Amino acid sequence: MEHFIVSARKYRPQTFKDVVGQQAITNTLLNAIENNHLAQALLFTGPRGVGKTTCARILAKMINSDGTETEDEDFAFNIFELDAASNNSVDDIRSLTDQVRIPPQVGKYKVYIIDEVHMLSQAAFNAFLKTLEEPPKHCIFILATTEKHKIIPTILSRCQIFDFKRITVSDAKEYLKYIAQEQGITADDDALHIIAQKADGAMRDALSIFDRVVSFSGKNLTRQAVTENLNVLDYETYFKSTDLILENKIPELLIQFNETLAKGFDGHHYIAGLASHFRDLLVCQNERTLELLEVGQETKLKYQEQSLKASHSFLVKGIELANECDLKYKSSRNQRLLVELCLMQLASITFDGEKKNSKYYIIPASYFKSKGITPIPVSIPQKNKTSEQHDSDNSEPIQEQSNKPLQKVASAFTHTPTPKIDLKKDHRTSGLSLKSIKAKKEHLIKQMEVVIDAEDLPTEDVLEDDFLKAWNSYIELLHKKGEKIMASILEMDVPKLVETDIQITFPNSTLKVELERAQYPLMEYLRKTLRNYDLKLDISVNEEVAKKYAFTTFEKYEKLKEKNPNIELLRKTFGLDIN
Repeated sequence: MEHFIVSARKYRPQTFKDVVGQQAITNTLLNAIENNHLAQALLFTGPRGVGKTTCARILAKMINSDGTETEDEDFAFNIFELDAASNNSVDDIRSLTDQVRIPPQVGKYKVYIIDEVHMLSQAAFNAFLKTLEEPPKHCIFILATTEKHKIIPTILSRCQIFDFKRITVSDAKEYLKYIAQEQGITADDDALHIIAQKADGAMRDALSIFDRVVSFSGKNLTRQAVTENLNVLDYETYFKSTDLILENKIPELLIQFNETLAKGFDGHHYIAGLASHFRDLLVCQNERTLELLEVGQETKLKYQEQSLKASHSFLVKGIELANECDLKYKSSRNQRLLVELCLMQLASITFDGEKKNSKYYIIPASYFKSKGITPIPVSIPQKNKTSEQHDSDNSEPIQEQSNKPLQKVASAFTHTPTPKIDLKKDHRTSGLSLKSIKAKKEHLIKQMEVVIDAEDLPTEDVLEDDFLKAWNSYIELLHKKGEKIMASILEMDVPKLVETDIQITFPNSTLKVELERAQYPLMEYLRKTLRNYDLKLDISVNEEVAKKYAFTTFEKYEKLKEKNPNIELLRKTFGLDIN
């Protein structure tokens, strides 16, 4: 049986040209070697599996090459690799500094590659400082680490730092495609793309996953085989979920989610992937952002096709809901219910039910005809006429007054008694139902927004005494109804009648807001009682007025002292305190 070598070792780059995704760093190092401008201390930092140690070995080999050596010459006697994770003591660093003094036997330089240098202890770092700052001419140090922030600043200042970036999905996929061709393996483009995505920017991880999938499926890599082996949700799952959401099919959507859980997938993984799917659809809607979509060519066409079905507002709202569910998932006690609720909300975004279709709030006449109800004539009150005269003189139906202002029709509804209609044969609704509460609220809002046309309503002269009598009678009416707070607010100041303006002053804006909210029944009462529909309420705020109200014990005492100064003499005589 032939010994198997993993792809990460078998296809390790031997030159800078073979290094994947680090062109900026490899070009810099090549130029430094050609121009003899290479620093004696280098720091390679970046995530795992991106080529730090590989580049260090290639660099160590290149700086010792002069063109006369054989192809298999690796200058092993000049390259020393030290694992700082297991050799992190002061004695290990002292042993290294002793070796540095000996010149190389073959080649020009001795290269020391210290991997995972951040694992060195504080004392080892301090022992290494002097040698790193002033090494011999024949010595070069290459430090490699995944956690640069753990290295002390004095070490960083002595090194030339190279930041290795993550391998992009497209670069990783192309390299995997090259390896598949080398091994005679047929691989789908989407299958290699899923492997590259799963590797998360690490080429070594991508090669390890590639070996695992090849062991599972043999010489033919398909997208289905990769998703089954790696336990990742296929694109088709999210395409189907999005179609069900757009079609508002909540039962089918919940069944699909249940099937996903039955396959062993986590609900957190599912909802996070759905948010990413919405993001990819949003990216497809603009040609300038289409390059941000990192999928295979065949899958990209599916994304573009589905992006035409979804609106921009739907995708933005969907990302918001899915991301909110993602954030709450770990802290939720019923995680499945949380995801199901999110799915139901997503499927309701584009739902165009009875609530969203109700654009017209005026009931058409055909409705009443179908119910057998005859429209009742409504009259408009005239100036200086009683309600009985209105009924007898003006009995013109509403249908014949379509050319008159809406305000007049609205005022007719407010002043003409509405006949009772027998609805025994019709379906009755409970007075506490949501529908009745909503209807009552809409009626109150419309009542507040009614504009009364003063030309058709009485505007008789009002005397000051009659006005105050009507004001006080309304306060008594509030007391009888149990509305003590509003009654006390109206009693705080005596209003003044200036022509048709009712002027009242409060010590703070809170009282003003409270009266503004309750002014409609007040003004309706005053206008009807005084028979003047030009009356208006003018509320002002004057903080100086607050001084005449006594709130604390001391303020009450000061008020009493103003009325009778002898109280102060009484207090001093008996030595009394104000509590």
